[in-house]
Amino acid sequence: MAIELTAGPDDNERRLDRVLRKALSDYSLSLIHRLLRQGKVLVNGKVATPSERVKSGQVIHIKSLVNIKQNMVNDNTDPPAALPQILFQRSGIIVFNKPPGLATHGPHGLSSLVIANLANTLPYSLSFKPGPLHRLDKPTSGAIVFSTTLDGARLFSRLLREHRLIKTYLAVVEGRITAGHTWEDELVRDTRIKKTYVTGTKGRENAITKVKPLSSNGKYTLLEAQIITGRTHQIRAQAAAHGHPMAGDRKYGGHGPNKLYLHAWKIEIDENSMDIPDDFPRLIVAPPPESFRFQTDSLFNIRH
Repeated sequence: MAIELTAGPDDNERRLDRVLRKALSDYSLSLIHRLLRQGKVLVNGKVATPSERVKSGQVIHIKSLVNIKQNMVNDNTDPPAALPQILFQRSGIIVFNKPPGLATHGPHGLSSLVIANLANTLPYSLSFKPGPLHRLDKPTSGAIVFSTTLDGARLFSRLLREHRLIKTYLAVVEGRITAGHTWEDELVRDTRIKKTYVTGTKGRENAITKVKPLSSNGKYTLLEAQIITGRTHQIRAQAAAHGHPMAGDRKYGGHGPNKLYLHAWKIEIDENSMDIPDDFPRLIVAPPPESFRFQTDSLFNIRH
């Protein structure tokens, strides 16, 4: 059997072998390379090499490829679950207000929901699939950005890399904090137990978080936490190390019900950034979920 694939705009100038790895993700990498070596992959009718750059609109013809998907279609598949609230969709990105308890990755995570719901509405591509451009822990709610085009992914990733994206969280922590602080710590990650630790020393890979108290009742404080770096569990680990574990965060020493109150509240671009498209958002604000609003209302008498 042979199949034909047509390259889309987001495949333009990408290496053929990389395009095929994405487009034929159900097939082994060794099989794809064998077909390339045997001259069974043609681009616009000519035998192609793995390093050949694909052009948008070109037809990729693959000979002798077994259709392993033919028996995998289930006509009784349930429709995908609805997507969370969309905060912004333009300039090659889409921003969701993720509810707490929804994983970013995995078969039932937000990534799968995005592909299931939006696959037929996004620009056609063999090698590019919409995906998250940063991560939020499963218990964390708030703004999370996905790419819908390769250009959108590249732009957002560049802004992150250049520290021109400012991400601000809301967090309920234990104890009273009366003034702003900058937490700067060296973090290490224990991947075996999926936990992050503050080492107590300062080094090249410091985690930096600026915190400002918004309200306190003596026992708990509502914090605004602005992360300058983006380490895994950064706010949770640093809050615990500085004597203020997050309320309910049992993993990091918090007390009370095992429920995390951490919300990715705002994403904004540094005001000096002039080299971005006009329709790219300068500020995105994610309203906290009802459970978070109820908690802060009851603890700090905050009316939303």
